Amino acid sequence: MCSFRFPSTIFGCSSGNGIFLPGGAEEPNSSAKLPLPCHKWRLLISYDGTKFSGWQYQRWPPTIQCAIEKALMVATKLERHELCLVGASRTDTGVHAWGQVAQFVTPFSYDNLENLHAAVNGLLPSEIRVREISAARPEFHARFSSESKVYCYKIYNNPVMDPFQSLYAYHVPHRLNVTVMREAAKNFVGKHDFTSFSNHSRGDRVVNPVKEIFQFKVIEMGALLQLEVEGSGFLYRQVRNMVALLLQIGREALPADIVPAILACRDRKALAKVTLITPPHGLCLMFIKYNKELLQPPLGAPPTSFGRLRQVSKWTLIPPLTQLMALLNTPLTTSQTAANGRVPYFSNLCTALSLSLSSPSTLVGVLLLIYCRWRRCHAQIEISRRNKICSLTLL
Repeated sequence: MCSFRFPSTIFGCSSGNGIFLPGGAEEPNSSAKLPLPCHKWRLLISYDGTKFSGWQYQRWPPTIQCAIEKALMVATKLERHELCLVGASRTDTGVHAWGQVAQFVTPFSYDNLENLHAAVNGLLPSEIRVREISAARPEFHARFSSESKVYCYKIYNNPVMDPFQSLYAYHVPHRLNVTVMREAAKNFVGKHDFTSFSNHSRGDRVVNPVKEIFQFKVIEMGALLQLEVEGSGFLYRQVRNMVALLLQIGREALPADIVPAILACRDRKALAKVTLITPPHGLCLMFIKYNKELLQPPLGAPPTSFGRLRQVSKWTLIPPLTQLMALLNTPLTTSQTAANGRVPYFSNLCTALSLSLSSPSTLVGVLLLIYCRWRRCHAQIEISRRNKICSLTLL
């Protein structure tokens, strides 16, 4: 048993008869231990899966889990086997995610998660972002604690493909009958044996083929169709196979009542006779739902990090704007010139601009002043050092 201690509680990371390893796989006869105590952390992750070979760790080609582990190893100074990173769903090659959930452990705690959050995102490639980091309860498990998962498959149903949708939607140039697709999708709702809709995964272990589908929606938004399916769990490539059958029904190549017939066959060959699997780039993992009480942070845990927002102090606006007050009193005329041949207004303006370049927000104020003088408007600056208020008023 692989056990960790969180404050005063011991919890395990095993499932069934095997030990749950950092790579996300189960190994029947293995044992692994981490230093005690251990603190568990939950990640909410979004990624574009176009360039990656799915979630599951492998040395080559690169995967999402591999990239996140490398970033965590640098940010936490821990080794891969110490982090024990586990993802909630093993998305396949080319599949995207908006709400992937993962967990990892550390032998130490954090007082503030924002620095860790910023460090991890700074180390990750631009296609992957951690949206949230929070402390997790000892009994929380990213995969086995989930109550349901929501996937969305996008279809662009138009003769001409939108190039901005090409990486995230499957192009179907033939007109689809959305009404019959909705009727056929209702046959998936409920508890069924989905053996007919499952491909054999690599290194597949014994999995219960009976899954419950809570809802299956076909949403039409102009040329874009979104097929949203929520279930207790999904077999390998199950969602893409269900979508493939619905597409054949939408093309009116198959009747809607073929869905229960193929479900009853419990044979993958029955589906292979009528359709091919849809490509992965249209599929996205949207949400993973958990019990709300299980998501509550443990006592004494640091606040959840949603990313660090960079703010400019109000005091940084005061010194440059103070210099600009003299500019407002400079007459707007080209008849008067200085000894060097320059107009005093533009000379003062250049000085003001050089002062404002250190602060983007101040530069906006300077540009507003330029506009006021160009339109020959009268303006007034009010500065209150006590209340730290700077305002520009047009008179």
